Amino acid sequence: MQNRKLEMAEQKKSASKMKYLQLVDYINSLIEEGTLQIGDQVPSLNQLQTQLHMSKETLLKGISYLLEMGIIEAVYRKGYYVKKVSVNYSCHVFLLLDKMNVMREQIYHSILDALKDKGDIDVYFHHHNYKVFEKLIKENLGNYTHYIIATFLKEDVTDILNLIPPEKRIIIDYAQKGLSGNYSCIYQDYRYDIYCSLLQLQERLEKYDKLVLIARPEAIHAQQVIDGFLYYCIENEQPYSIEPDIEAEHFCKGNAYITFSRYDTDDVELIKLAKKNNYELGRDIGLISYNDTAVKGILEGGITVISTDFEMMGKAAASVILNKTIIYKRNPTKVIIRNSL
Repeated sequence: MQNRKLEMAEQKKSASKMKYLQLVDYINSLIEEGTLQIGDQVPSLNQLQTQLHMSKETLLKGISYLLEMGIIEAVYRKGYYVKKVSVNYSCHVFLLLDKMNVMREQIYHSILDALKDKGDIDVYFHHHNYKVFEKLIKENLGNYTHYIIATFLKEDVTDILNLIPPEKRIIIDYAQKGLSGNYSCIYQDYRYDIYCSLLQLQERLEKYDKLVLIARPEAIHAQQVIDGFLYYCIENEQPYSIEPDIEAEHFCKGNAYITFSRYDTDDVELIKLAKKNNYELGRDIGLISYNDTAVKGILEGGITVISTDFEMMGKAAASVILNKTIIYKRNPTKVIIRNSL
């Protein structure tokens, strides 16, 4: 008797699933035949109930699935509208980045390449603006199968991120603290990475009188870099200073500089000052930059860099989606030694 009840429950569950997929197929067929086009409003729940003879609960399951696949979108107080014609993806990814640069582009393309024809990605940017960050997440809750997010905001965004179901939440680059549930995170350990990188460069640093870190402490991850830098310098009795900006009056022969906060513009400024003073990079002054680019490989014979593997970070995020797993791990950082040190 008990087995019969379980069997009936399973059949009922299966039937319910079939019904909500019937709604998905119905909406897809309307899109494919051209009855519904991008921007058109989907029939209301009441209309769908009449047409398909389904319960509101079953219809909402189908609507949720269509939202997650990015086929439709919800417009507040208006209803649901067709967003995309393509319906063949098994996952629909919300990618929220702080900004677009070479490193972020590497993350995006590595995710896209890994997903291939199994999913698509919508990319958004918050530009370190809390209100934009909050708005983008709240407006897109329930619209995607997975949410990949790089934070880097001064404000506490824990409550906003916790609105996303943990199994759908993938945090990249910066390990945001205080999040609930079992979620994925692929992060840089800024404190540990700079300490280990400087240890690796210790022999080359011996020819310089002082180590100068150019970093703005107000940046949320800069403080971790500063902590790791200080730990190395104090432990190894290394003369040091920490400066928020490069100033010509403090630019001295015999210093090795590490650029972090605005590494691209700071690198150029340091090179200009070196040329103005007839200092040779790698002999009179040293330069270590964060985050490798193609330009740094050739600029002034090559700039020494401390850089994480952003492609690996993107692939790891994609693997969470494809393998339906949860990972929490540090993304490896490497040192590339070039002419500037």
